[in-house]
Parts: sequence; C-alpha cells; structure tokens
Amino acid sequence: MFTGIIEAVGSIKSIEPVGGDMRLHVDVGSLDMGDVQLGDSIAVNGVCLTAIEFDKKHFVADVSNETITLTSLKGLGIGSEVNLEKALLPTTRLGGHLVSGHVDGLGEVVSIKEESRSIQFIIRAPDELKHYIAMKGSICIDGTSLTVNKITNTDFEINIVPHTQQQTIIKNYKPGTKVNLEVDLIARYLERLLMKQDDDADSGITLESLAKAGFVS
Repeated sequence: MFTGIIEAVGSIKSIEPVGGDMRLHVDVGSLDMGDVQLGDSIAVNGVCLTAIEFDKKHFVADVSNETITLTSLKGLGIGSEVNLEKALLPTTRLGGHLVSGHVDGLGEVVSIKEESRSIQFIIRAPDELKHYIAMKGSICIDGTSLTVNKITNTDFEINIVPHTQQQTIIKNYKPGTKVNLEVDLIARYLERLLMKQDDDADSGITLESLAKAGFVS
C-alpha cells in the first residue's frame, strides 16, 4: 500500500527485454534507499513494482506483459522521469489517501490552463472508470494523490499547486499525455457491497443503510 505522496522523481536508466516482458533499471534520484530490502514494493508512476536488485542510487524491477499493456509504463524510454514512492509503513503519516499501486486504467490529459499560481488540468478517464470519480473525491494519477475539483460526463478537473508541480512529473504533462489512474478504494468497495446486496437479499445492506452510515448522499 501507498499514500500517493511522491517521495522523489527518478528516471529510467535502462530497459531490458527479458523472457517476453521487460526489466526496468530505475535511477532513484533523491529517494532514500537506506531502509529498502530485497522484495520491497516501490511505486513507479503509481504502478507497484518489486525491487529485485538495488543499491543507494537505483533499483531493478521486472514488469509483466499485463502491466505493460494496461499502464503507461509501455511509453517509457531511457531518461524518462518517473514518480517514486516506497510502500508505506504502519508509522507512515497518511498525507494522501490509501493507494494500492494497481492501476485501473489509462487517462489522457485533455487541456492545461494556468490559474493564478496553480495549473488546471482536464483529464479524460475511460468510460468504465467514470462512475468511480466523484467531485471532491480522491484519485491517484501516476501515483500522485489528488482531489477532483469538477466532473463532467467525459472528463474531470484537478488543480495542481506549485509544490506538486515541482515535486512530481506532472510538470512534464502536455495535452495527449497518457496517465495511470487508480480510483479511490472506497468507491470500489462500495460498489462491491451494492453488488452483494443484489446477490443476497438478506445481506442487510441497502442504499438506505449506506446513506445513514454516510457512505452515500
């Protein structure tokens, strides 16, 4: 699990084809590797990868064909900058929201507009993810925990403050950039509860009971 608070911006050192998929060598930039152990999880642009080799300056991770197909990692090249976050600890301050590192789909940057000191981004989400995105709810974009300002039938809007611009790869986005999206876990669990209600009329879970508990309005 992760928090969506980016710890460092790294870069791709090399990409090695291995057995039909690929192996990434990632320069970690300023990421502190002092507490990393073999097999630990590190999120790369919001994708949970396992460190199979590492030292103070880089780590190596295998990427499966499924992950290559479903995420923006397939578009990485030598020197591409990437958001990095180590897996959270029980003592980690949860500054963002709970993020699994399992990408739900690819979004696309539609437009970028300056708004005072922040930048407004309009992102288009895949049709199958739109119903999970709520105004003022959380969404993870390339591993960064962000708040949705507005939604339409096709797009959603986020505003990026100067600190986030400086500390993540969002500063590199352009119209047409593909981004990894992970929707809020609560939305997925809520959907599952409602599906269970349909499957089991005696479950006791109804829209009314969820509303009383504050899950829906």
